[in-house]
Amino acid sequence: MGFVERKLQEAVNKISEWGKKNGFQISSQKTVAMHFCRRRGFHLDPKLLLHDCTIPIVRDAKYLGLIFDSKLTFKPHVNYLKRKCIQSLNIIKMLSGTSYGAETSTLLKVYKALIQSKLDYGCVVYGSASKSVLKALDTVHNQGLRLSLGAFRTSPIQSIYVLCNEPSLELRRERLTLNTFFKIKSNSSHPMYYKVINPIYGSLFSLRLSFTSTLGFRVGGILRNLNINDFPILEKVDDFPPWKDIKLNFIDDFEHLPKSTTSTLVYRSIFYEHRHRFSNYEPVFTDGSKSEGHVGTAVAMGNTVVSERLHKFCSVFTSEIYGIYLALTKMDSFNKNFIVYTDSKSAIEALKKINTLSHPLALKCAEMHQYLTEKGLTIAFCWIPGHVGISGNEKADQASKTASLMLENFVPLGDAQQAVRILILKKWQSIWDEQQVNKLHEFHPSVGHAIISNLYRRRDVILTRLRIGHTRLTHKHLLCSEPLPMCSRCQSILSVKHILIQCPNFNIFRLNRFGRNITIRDLLGENPHQNLFLFLKDIGFNKLI
Repeated sequence: MGFVERKLQEAVNKISEWGKKNGFQISSQKTVAMHFCRRRGFHLDPKLLLHDCTIPIVRDAKYLGLIFDSKLTFKPHVNYLKRKCIQSLNIIKMLSGTSYGAETSTLLKVYKALIQSKLDYGCVVYGSASKSVLKALDTVHNQGLRLSLGAFRTSPIQSIYVLCNEPSLELRRERLTLNTFFKIKSNSSHPMYYKVINPIYGSLFSLRLSFTSTLGFRVGGILRNLNINDFPILEKVDDFPPWKDIKLNFIDDFEHLPKSTTSTLVYRSIFYEHRHRFSNYEPVFTDGSKSEGHVGTAVAMGNTVVSERLHKFCSVFTSEIYGIYLALTKMDSFNKNFIVYTDSKSAIEALKKINTLSHPLALKCAEMHQYLTEKGLTIAFCWIPGHVGISGNEKADQASKTASLMLENFVPLGDAQQAVRILILKKWQSIWDEQQVNKLHEFHPSVGHAIISNLYRRRDVILTRLRIGHTRLTHKHLLCSEPLPMCSRCQSILSVKHILIQCPNFNIFRLNRFGRNITIRDLLGENPHQNLFLFLKDIGFNKLI
């Protein structure tokens, strides 16, 4: 400890001296020291001085909104975060009720703005806490969603997640963690780049699971759990100043003709006339395609066709814009004028609106175009309709679909984040598929979209509770320690499905309102039956939900 104390004091002195030279004074009253250590026994803390004042040694301290404790358990931060979120929950309680209140969609927006934003902030850091510590936040998340829906207190939480289209906090933390990881990976100048890409102490964390693991090691576990391997991210283009003037030439001979009302013969005749006017320009056709597990791009230049396969997580837009970049690189060995033809309007729009926030491949296209024009080449870009019989476009399209050679294995950051969203959604779907006895799963088997009805609050709450299958009549016994409610006519367990479509007591009302052969999906699906609430009123069930 003596050696550590001397080194730390030297560092404090250097920082203090630097501050004096640069007109910056560090406040000794606002400065604290923390000794991160897992030792349980007694150990001396270092004695450090700043401006002849002793720096106090604390067990936890707030830094940039996160409370760090000396053992990095993040328990103080989670407890503090829970208290703050519970205070915000009172606003939702005032806005929601079973017979009054705002719409579910409005309440969910309030929840996301006031509570979910707090839970998301810093979750990449405090997500390394143990599951028992993080579990304290699940109650806040669950209660906020339940209040927004107006669901009964005994409702299965997985049903609430699906109805709100909000995954569990664990899945949300995994998604945000992966997004942060890939964002760091896309920028090699990031100060955490090498620490995240090549995490150290991996063997230590794998043997001692109780140790707080680093971000890079945690990401590896998440990726393995999702059954995918890590993949390279396309490097962010930093050397593109906002004042850089990019002038690209575009030919708009086809964009004024809507594809839905223009025949292929008209398109071909206009293209032939267009080629006659630009006969001194060499045509270059590009195309990209994406199918199940295959992404390809191709360039057709005269009798030469070049195709490449891209990573399966790349989007169609990436394949299209990379095809344009590939075409520009092939022009370097020629001394001609070129027109690059593409059937992707989104790629043309991206090139028209080049700025520092543009897609990295669009920026690479702009840089390559500038390099070629400085060599004396004249290059124009033109959108053409796809699949109208233009031979060069058809060649490029066919080659992109059969491309097998992968020379550039990369994924742009936007595509990586979209892939993460899909992977997390698949994991959530697998969790939902395990809920076979769940009443909502019967007519809502897939996750990924909310079931929000534009009804006033009372009817919205009734419909929500019927869909989940937990109402005051059927599940109050779980709260009051009472026996299961039984149907007096059938001696069956009283359930929502039994009341709505099975019990013979209500056959007359059911036939009058719904007709014959009605199913639970017909009544409670995304478009509920128009006579549902009249039927509930007929049998007196609407006041017992």
